[in-house]
Amino acid sequence: MSEKATALLLNPGGYDPRQFDPETRRLLRATIEWFEQRGKRKLVEDYHDRTFYADFIEFAGKEGLFSTFLTPGTNADGNPDKRWDTARVAALSEILGFYGLNYWYPWQVTILGLGPVWQSANEAARKRAADSLAAGGVAAFGLSEKEHGADIYSSDLVLTPDGKGGYRANGSKYYIGNGNCARTVSVFGRIDGVEGPDQYVFFYADSEHPNYRVVKNVVPSQMYVAEFELDDYPVSEEDILHVGADAFSAALNTVNIGKFNLCFGGIGMSTHSLYEAITHAHNRVLYGKKVTEFPHVRREFVEAYARLVAMKLFSDRAVDYFRSANADDRRYLLFNPITKMKVTTEAQKVIGLVADVVAAKGFEADTYLAMSKNDIDGLPKLEGTVAVNLALIAKFVPAYLFAPQAYEPVPTRSDAADDEFLFRQGPARGLSKVRFHDWREAYAKASAIPNVARFTEQAEALVKLFTEAAPDEAQQQDIDFGLALTELFTLVVYGQLVLEQAEITGIETEVVDQIFAILVQDFSLTAIELHGKSSSTDAQQALALASIRKPVVDAARFDHVWSLVRDLSGAYAMNP
Repeated sequence: MSEKATALLLNPGGYDPRQFDPETRRLLRATIEWFEQRGKRKLVEDYHDRTFYADFIEFAGKEGLFSTFLTPGTNADGNPDKRWDTARVAALSEILGFYGLNYWYPWQVTILGLGPVWQSANEAARKRAADSLAAGGVAAFGLSEKEHGADIYSSDLVLTPDGKGGYRANGSKYYIGNGNCARTVSVFGRIDGVEGPDQYVFFYADSEHPNYRVVKNVVPSQMYVAEFELDDYPVSEEDILHVGADAFSAALNTVNIGKFNLCFGGIGMSTHSLYEAITHAHNRVLYGKKVTEFPHVRREFVEAYARLVAMKLFSDRAVDYFRSANADDRRYLLFNPITKMKVTTEAQKVIGLVADVVAAKGFEADTYLAMSKNDIDGLPKLEGTVAVNLALIAKFVPAYLFAPQAYEPVPTRSDAADDEFLFRQGPARGLSKVRFHDWREAYAKASAIPNVARFTEQAEALVKLFTEAAPDEAQQQDIDFGLALTELFTLVVYGQLVLEQAEITGIETEVVDQIFAILVQDFSLTAIELHGKSSSTDAQQALALASIRKPVVDAARFDHVWSLVRDLSGAYAMNP
């Protein structure tokens, strides 16, 4: 299985992250070894018994996993292995997703909980968080509330001045991962008696404090997603992380940092599910034939594989833009919500496709697929719904499509550098001013690939729609209409980064062609949806229908990609 597309897929059996430094490689392999030695039986038993993952947190603490990967260099006390390196954060996110969302989750919410701390100028709080991580602690992000969700304009957690230079915090938070055990809890609230942006505050809390009360776990799961209450919780000046508009920006910028990991969690879950499904189906005989001899089964596997490879290509390339970001290059602010919105919904599709193939097998308690099917729907809903992220993506349409700016090519970034810009992103505004390099360049380079050429026709049709029949003022307020239009735009951006990474990694042309056959089909389906929207005009309907294309059919290409999927049968099975 030397094919480059297949080599992209995580396989614990031969995992060798040679692009990283020795300590990173050791920790990534140690994580895989911990899961494999623990075994699949224990993995699924704990899942179905809803056993809290204390053993995983203990392992992570003993190895210094979170401390090494999540402590910025400025708080590393000179340890060269400690840094915030998005490439290795992504690699660990994929590994943890591979073994289950419940193990990815405490890592994810630790990242979120640390975001406001590492963005803060409060050196005492930063040291406290670094020391807590070094001692094996985890973090939590105390933002959302039961009645308001993540609507930070409406927080009911209130800090009242105590007359001694500090505050007393009262209120509750809801949906807070690690809220039962985190020694670093970044809590968002407002100051009593203050109006406008100046009322917002982020402060440092500790779940072991007597005035911090864990109410319950709000989900029936291994994960502990807490409701907690603060009752006259004392907040000193040393606990304050951000106040005013800075607190508001810290909340949004933390979500920007954290939601990027959703895509890699979904990639890991999809990869494990694909291995399990193809191994089962290719070795099962029905009606005198292998299950994989049925044409519809092959089609579903090829589609699942192509979608998964595209997810990996897009997300890996997005890492480079994240790591190369600076105040003058914030292109990651578009690619980031696409990793969250698009890649996680693609993970749903991949797992849905392979689950259709294995049918009843996917419900059995001893399968990974039974877990991933149950959990995958959660990823698109974390850190902002699909709709919220599509609305964010829409802000970039004019600059991306119509106002390109020249940039030096962004290199592949797996170097051992500290991505410190992520914690000084600044105010969470000015998105319409972000500029992009010319998206047509990537498509032009790959124009000899039949379905890339066909998809390029659709992209140009979208430009024509925006030029000749742009949404009027009423349609711009129609979120339902806007979501379909933005979905079409998202596909163009998605395809661009897929092509960039495919060129960098030398992915087989047949696989790229198969990926774009799916994108052509997806664009056509969404164009039909746009045509049917109640507010679409005659001109928009005509242009939407004119963009519909059938993918270029190539039996030899399909058979080649199928052979790549077939060869995954038996390539990996988790240690029993």
